[in-house]
Amino acid sequence: MNIEKAYNIWANQYDTNKNRTRDLDKKSTIDTLSKLDFENVLELGCGTGKNTSWLLKKSKRIIGLDFSQEMLNKAKAKISDKRVSFRKADLNKDWETENDFTDLITCSLTLEHIKDLNHIFHQANLKLRKNGIFFISELHPFMQYSGSKAKYETENGTYELEVYTHHISEYIDNAKNNNLKLVEVNEWFDQNEKNEIPRLISFVFKK
Repeated sequence: MNIEKAYNIWANQYDTNKNRTRDLDKKSTIDTLSKLDFENVLELGCGTGKNTSWLLKKSKRIIGLDFSQEMLNKAKAKISDKRVSFRKADLNKDWETENDFTDLITCSLTLEHIKDLNHIFHQANLKLRKNGIFFISELHPFMQYSGSKAKYETENGTYELEVYTHHISEYIDNAKNNNLKLVEVNEWFDQNEKNEIPRLISFVFKK
């Protein structure tokens, strides 16, 4: 089963099942971005709109991209606002949005499904305005090293999705190669248990 089909199936339970990774991602997004100001937002891997509602409180326009039509259908059902446009898109291809238009790009729990990070950073550089921010929140590579990956429960048991492991240095090197400067990096732990492996890692890059 390909990733798109897997997420189409997952969409029906994505917002309601127990998911510490999803919940911690929302916290990392809000805690990091609440101190920043922006107007236009490009949300990569917007999914069911789990972060979109909060982003609307701080922006005038949001374009949400996702490759799962069922995830997008959930987002559209939850969020009816003329300031938001949800679009089906393959992030592995050139993003069909205008260049130099956005103050903020967010990417949450998405890049483990993308093999070529250089393409993502190249496109981000094209779409960002000068001094624009690229925020990334992803499963920590330490979790991936220990065997963790995106998964959900079905009637037939647990379904694990095929993913790519990206090392911390990959994010930093690809950003540098595409003229994006690292501003901040944070590690996020379950219930702030810092003696355990961090669940998520987040980056803030600036054009």
